[in-house]
Amino acid sequence: MFYICKLLDSRSQYIFEGVGLAYVDTSATTKCDAPSAEQCQQQIHRIIHSTTFRNALTLQQLFQFVADKAITGTTETLKEYTIGVEAFGRKQDFDPKTDPIVRVQIHRLRQKLKEYYDAEGSHDPIVVEIPKGHYLPSFESITARATELNDVTTPKSDTTVSGETRLFEHQVEGNGPVLPAQKQLGRWFSSTHAVIATVCIVLFATGIWVGSRQLRNSTGVETGSSNPESALGKSTDPVKVFWASFLGNDSAPVIGYPDAVFLLDDSNDLFRFRQGASDSRGARVDPHLARELASNPSLVAKAGQLYYENGYTGTGELQGVAMLSNLFGQMGVKATIKPSRDITPDDLKQHNVILLGSPFQNIAVAQLLTMGEFTFENPDSRHEQWRAQILNAHPRANEAATYHTERDPTTQVLKTDYSVISIQPGVVPGRYVAVLGGLDTKGTEGATMFATSKPGVEELSKALAASGESTAKGDTPVFQALVRVRLEKGYQVLEANLMAVHKLHSQNASGVGGAVPQTSAH
Repeated sequence: MFYICKLLDSRSQYIFEGVGLAYVDTSATTKCDAPSAEQCQQQIHRIIHSTTFRNALTLQQLFQFVADKAITGTTETLKEYTIGVEAFGRKQDFDPKTDPIVRVQIHRLRQKLKEYYDAEGSHDPIVVEIPKGHYLPSFESITARATELNDVTTPKSDTTVSGETRLFEHQVEGNGPVLPAQKQLGRWFSSTHAVIATVCIVLFATGIWVGSRQLRNSTGVETGSSNPESALGKSTDPVKVFWASFLGNDSAPVIGYPDAVFLLDDSNDLFRFRQGASDSRGARVDPHLARELASNPSLVAKAGQLYYENGYTGTGELQGVAMLSNLFGQMGVKATIKPSRDITPDDLKQHNVILLGSPFQNIAVAQLLTMGEFTFENPDSRHEQWRAQILNAHPRANEAATYHTERDPTTQVLKTDYSVISIQPGVVPGRYVAVLGGLDTKGTEGATMFATSKPGVEELSKALAASGESTAKGDTPVFQALVRVRLEKGYQVLEANLMAVHKLHSQNASGVGGAVPQTSAH
């Protein structure tokens, strides 16, 4: 819990903040004017929903994550690795030394907060800053800040400060907020003031315990539940409410990831195999069949013996699996994760199914995404290289008829991808199929990040409500949403923005007709 508590005698002032303690000389009286947890949460909401942050979904998600950590006081384990894994969905082997995403995004967040307070947030009652060298934000009321400035600029009536009246600090970089007064901390303080400090520490620790319990109670944090429907009534988190309405009474949904088939030669080079029946992984490929059906027959003809290989999937789909699994785990739901080719009719009848990826890589998406006005198309069946596009059958105002991957005109680095989030009825009543797929693998990652983040779900829910689609607790909306994903370096997802939401009309929302992925001989 974030506290700024000033306990004063005639000549001393101690400031507590997180795990920090500072002493400054003053002649004031006892004063506690720190922003409360509720006020801090209101300021977080104000910033996230501001115009400055409107199109910065990644920064919204990061800010919400670190701000919640600061308010709840769970800062002991907050390191760069933790942020990478929990906030950005990086895998467990995430290495901050080789992947600088946390440092880059914290720097961008720091700049974005400055931009916010320089403009629309200039009159806000609370200032939020992320000090350099730290990952956690500090919350400071405008009144408290003005008081500190007055303490610095106003001459004191008693200037005979003992050399023993020094400043004490215990502040670990990256683990706690920082107060401006702490920049002037010294090394030790007198035994008289140590007694006062000890009393303050006890009071401070008690405040953390009481405050954190109150915060848990007031925010409605729920324990794990094996029934998503029961969790629906307990959680105030819009993300969990949204996904609990999709899951219904299904505590074991199925997540299907793409396992596109390749042809592998003896030098470990891969050739795309887009169509036709395939055999089990590692089986020899008939040379005639390979030349007939492979994307590049002339190269395949020179490759020698080839073998079927379906052990690869996109990095964006892996990130999507991690994000969904983490969310469902918090809800007490244990998902079954399997290759799309292994999804069975029983899976579709007994469970809700979430499919990741586009129909070009995920055979289940190709066969189950049978409705809606947004469809995937590749104009060239043998060549891809980011040529595919999303078609909009009925463009509305400010909507385009086609959306395609955008690249830097000079370097050809990927800059923008588009993806579709679709929820449609399943093959039996009460079961649903969700698709989160991008033109590129990073579009899939961006779509999943959008659908599992609080700002994304809130924006989607507003759009669904505006379109007349019910988003009440317990109801499962059926729709398609088009999401724009902005990239850095071609692989870092910076943000995802909602472009359009189309309802699935009654005539095409009657289920997937019993279609299931065909596994052929594979």
